[in-house]
Amino acid sequence: MTHALPSPDAPLKIGTRGSPLALAQAHETRARLMAAHDLPEEAFEVIVIKTTGDRVQDRALREIGGKGLFTKEIEEALLSGGIDIAVHSMKDMPVEQPDGLALTTYLPREDVRDAFISPEFNGLADLPKGAVVGTSSLRRHAQLKQVRPDLEVVEFRGNVQTRLRKLSEGVATCTFLAMAGINRLKMNDVPATPIDVNDMLPAVAQGAIGIEQRQDDSAVSELLQPIHDAPTGQRLAAERAFLAELDGSCETPIAGLAELDGANIRLRGEIIRPDGSESISGEISGPIEDGVSLGRTLAKQLREQAPADFFDWQT
Repeated sequence: MTHALPSPDAPLKIGTRGSPLALAQAHETRARLMAAHDLPEEAFEVIVIKTTGDRVQDRALREIGGKGLFTKEIEEALLSGGIDIAVHSMKDMPVEQPDGLALTTYLPREDVRDAFISPEFNGLADLPKGAVVGTSSLRRHAQLKQVRPDLEVVEFRGNVQTRLRKLSEGVATCTFLAMAGINRLKMNDVPATPIDVNDMLPAVAQGAIGIEQRQDDSAVSELLQPIHDAPTGQRLAAERAFLAELDGSCETPIAGLAELDGANIRLRGEIIRPDGSESISGEISGPIEDGVSLGRTLAKQLREQAPADFFDWQT
């Protein structure tokens, strides 16, 4: 290291949301940095920042501003110097960062699959006609309506624990969570059935943790470099380019997944009408180093296949 390492007297300040999952992700980041640099836990300070997305729980994200509601206050603290790094769930991240900030580091990606959660049933096919399903995800809503238009979908905001509580209270018959969150929280008692990605293509960047920093902070860049997982970065570069070319907000049901195969990358993508009445999907493959251009190309191909009115509901 050419820069001084964090110490108990000058700890690295890690910014995060306060949910149990967000804290687990911040603690994983801290543990990896401790191991990489042989540092004590006291060399790091985890700072919880409440975001607008955390405060507003009674409305869908798309109605109050989209993905940026989970990052705005954290990024403001990063720009002001209140924290040194920010730890994010990458599926919550807008495709563009504020001037002066950059996503430079990704931890090894967890399970990308969605999980069907129900104490009574094992999957969508088992649900009775007209069953109530809880989800706050526009993507999951649209995918559900594709295969089961009879289902009633209700808004299910909140962290993992909140959604499980709503399920236990009978607000819905089932809900969906990311397998990554269940695994990171070690919630082995949750009645979860993983869903194959061929049956429900996940959200772009699902299962990935990203670390954001100030672009000009060379000390932090050097500190983070040993914990960066290059394969995860390569996969997310393709997925997020695909998302950016289409629509980086929470207002479009978009799914995407990149997978590595030797020196090549395979990207699958899907766009869906919110009511599930129509979907367009495709895939593309090529050298890993072309991941960003492949993502943009696939997005353009899907747009070209879409009817003229496919995106009319955005306005």
